[in-house]
Amino acid sequence: MTQLTLVSPEAEEYARTHSVAPAPLFEELKDITLARTSSPGMQVGPVEGVFLKMLVSLTRAGRVLELGTFTGYSALMMAEGLPDDGELITCDINPETSEIARSFFARSPHGRKIQLKFGPALETLKTLRGPFDLAFIDADKVNYGAYWDAVVPLVRAGGLVVVDNVLWSGRVMSPESDVDRAMAAFNEKVRKDARLEAVMLTVRDGMTLARKR
Repeated sequence: MTQLTLVSPEAEEYARTHSVAPAPLFEELKDITLARTSSPGMQVGPVEGVFLKMLVSLTRAGRVLELGTFTGYSALMMAEGLPDDGELITCDINPETSEIARSFFARSPHGRKIQLKFGPALETLKTLRGPFDLAFIDADKVNYGAYWDAVVPLVRAGGLVVVDNVLWSGRVMSPESDVDRAMAAFNEKVRKDARLEAVMLTVRDGMTLARKR
């Protein structure tokens, strides 16, 4: 299916120019991601990045969990929103993109708050202890349901679970592929989960915010 544009490039650019600008390091990270990775579109953009940072600040999170590091843009953004003694654990399985992420973490004053756990996220999650104040799920889409089941118990009551790509370029509305159907099924799973109250936003490729009761 042809990928749908949920937000016009003009509207995205207007939103970017009317949002707080990320530090210059993020522009360099964007350029490196474009030059050295095969799927640079996986990187969150500046608007979504600033939004994640604001969510961390607004919830006064001290511990954040992320599934899907990629090249580290979202992790660094959220780390900026953490207090000096905050902690962010991020999980990924790709050695090349994780190396880019580590190199940029080392160059940021907020990078010391980040621990990158390399390996299958579902295995890593078994080794972690909660509670986390905020969790961000942005990894392989077919496992979203399993990630949800593993992450929700680790989040404190009143904490926030944020999920990216929930509109999946609009394909969740008329699913054709296995991934399309997996994302549509995941959205139904979240909608029916009485442990949390959720709102789906049309930010970029769709984001769900779910507060644990």
